[in-house]
Amino acid sequence: MPPRRGGALVLFSGGQDSATCLAWALSRFDRVETVGFDYGQRHKVELEVRETFRNRLKDSFPDWRDRLGDDHMLDATVIKQIGASAMTDTIAIEMTDAGLPNTFVPGRNLLFFTLAGALAYRRDLRTLVGGMCETDYSGYPDCRDDTLKAQQVTLSLGLDRKCTVETPLMWLDKAATFALAETLGGETLVQLIVEETHTCYLGDRTQRHDWGYGCGTCPACQLRAAGWAAYRKSPQ
Repeated sequence: MPPRRGGALVLFSGGQDSATCLAWALSRFDRVETVGFDYGQRHKVELEVRETFRNRLKDSFPDWRDRLGDDHMLDATVIKQIGASAMTDTIAIEMTDAGLPNTFVPGRNLLFFTLAGALAYRRDLRTLVGGMCETDYSGYPDCRDDTLKAQQVTLSLGLDRKCTVETPLMWLDKAATFALAETLGGETLVQLIVEETHTCYLGDRTQRHDWGYGCGTCPACQLRAAGWAAYRKSPQ
């Protein structure tokens, strides 16, 4: 597919999903920038791998090199000040009485898209790309399709110009997300995502599995491991 006119801003955490979305955007837009958010997350290592992944991506895919523009890092640590969660504090991951895991950070994606929308306005980028999904996910309400469609309307009204929110993984499970990476960049991209991204909620980068680095027991690792196994078993 030829690049679309204009540019996109990818919410790039440093994890598998957002890395796949970055490749997706580079295959479709002629200018792509990235933004990351420091919100005091326990797995801050995800922020540390972002630059390495971007550099490896440019080295491995020359056609994308000139399309990949600036990276931005925004301070969103106000999230941690609002209240504790297993994503920001050293507490055990468990289910809450609300039926959600205590890794849920209320309003996180709403704030991220608000900040990204403001940045995109300044950078003259009309499309925001996020790796949110409600197929293989932990039930977070701010990852749902309806939430993000409403966010798109809010941003467009609040910024007084059309703002499009793209979520290419919304209806894909983790196996299909690995398959999408293969479609976009072959085994080279798949292995780059395995080796250079980080998704584990506990920030464990000491254990290397077939599917990447992580503790192997947190919800993020379990989803990724199951997705990898299903991906490798399916016909390629």
